[in-house]
Amino acid sequence: MKIRRLSSQQADFQHQLDQLLAFETTQDEKLEATVAAILADVRKRGDEAVLEYTQRFDRLPVSNAASLEIPKSALRAAFEGLPAEQRAALEMAAQRVTAYHQKQLQASWSYTEEDGTLLGQQISPIERVGLYVPGGKAAYPSSVLMNALPAKVAGVGELIMVVPTPDGIRNSLVLAAAWLVGADRVFTIGGAQAVAALAYGTSTIPRVDKIVGPGNAYVASAKRRVFGVVGIDMVAGPSEILVICDGNTDPDWIAMDLFSQAEHDELAQAILLTPDPAYADAVQKSAERLLEQMPRRDIIRTALENRGALITVRDLDEACAISNRIAPEHLEMSVDEPQQWLPKLKHAGAIFMGRYTSESLGDYCAGPNHVLPTSGTARFSSPLGVYDFQKRSSLIQVSAQGAATLGDIAATLAFGEGLQAHAQSAIYRKSPPICRKS
Repeated sequence: MKIRRLSSQQADFQHQLDQLLAFETTQDEKLEATVAAILADVRKRGDEAVLEYTQRFDRLPVSNAASLEIPKSALRAAFEGLPAEQRAALEMAAQRVTAYHQKQLQASWSYTEEDGTLLGQQISPIERVGLYVPGGKAAYPSSVLMNALPAKVAGVGELIMVVPTPDGIRNSLVLAAAWLVGADRVFTIGGAQAVAALAYGTSTIPRVDKIVGPGNAYVASAKRRVFGVVGIDMVAGPSEILVICDGNTDPDWIAMDLFSQAEHDELAQAILLTPDPAYADAVQKSAERLLEQMPRRDIIRTALENRGALITVRDLDEACAISNRIAPEHLEMSVDEPQQWLPKLKHAGAIFMGRYTSESLGDYCAGPNHVLPTSGTARFSSPLGVYDFQKRSSLIQVSAQGAATLGDIAATLAFGEGLQAHAQSAIYRKSPPICRKS
């Protein structure tokens, strides 16, 4: 396996970096047409269409929509049937994720001006959220925790979970996680049809206000298309990790950290920035030696050879500048005193500080959310959090005295915009109130 080697001192480095970061975002016309047709069909035919697509794509011999729902007794049985070690790990991870997200809760606030006018903001939770959990080739109980627990902390009234179960195979860890987080209803559907059912509602599956959770290209396309009808968390791209290392961390550790994201899929990206060329050589050798131990070595090899890189930089200051250019999903600062570099790091989904902080801890149990912006969107986006499940309403209560003052300001601006009714509406309230008897 040969990982691409770059140096920031090469004359064409910026061009090479641009090529490395380039990700083909051109939409597959056939896929888009398929998704559009499925969404329209589910919107029109509801349960009937969902049943047909589930029979076709997941090979489930279901005859009615009610049979798509997993009863809570089955969720509880899955949780209670877990091996003790798995159950304890799931519970501890849930406790840590919950504790972290409780710090994010926002409270309503207001203040009153001298003339008696009250201004403020009211915080309220989203009423019903849909959680998409991937199934099929892989199952992700950690995604259940990371998407559901912030919603529960926020006070979301109802959580509807969908998870595909091809050939009727249900993952006990996923079901156990659903029980642990308190999912209100769980349906065995997936793909674009599941997104459509959540967005539009059917006789069996309730319409939600927001859809969160990862999925394949069909799910991502469907989420993009229903945005506006419902809210969505984000449209995520392939997983990414950027490691900045001073050359003093065990190269086996760093090679495995690069593997940890490369094993997700062939389009994942793993990059090392180091000021020590000899250390980059050592990481390359570690990667070659460790690769054969990996069950997903073919995926890792493809990802590292196509989109991975070992980049030599002048110093750690330049590494931080390049990191800001990349705006990675996951950023590891494998250096001494990592906190001193935080002021220089402007764009990253999550920052893992110090030699003992592997990205994988953040994926499962550190506490912060593992749903993070990808493809450079950390420049303007944030990790999933409690704030994604809360709404803000502005509060305005103007006193009689305030109406006189504000009325002049508003009328002047409204007349300037040519909006006469706006102006008159403000001016009317400058006069003493008229009480009308019925």
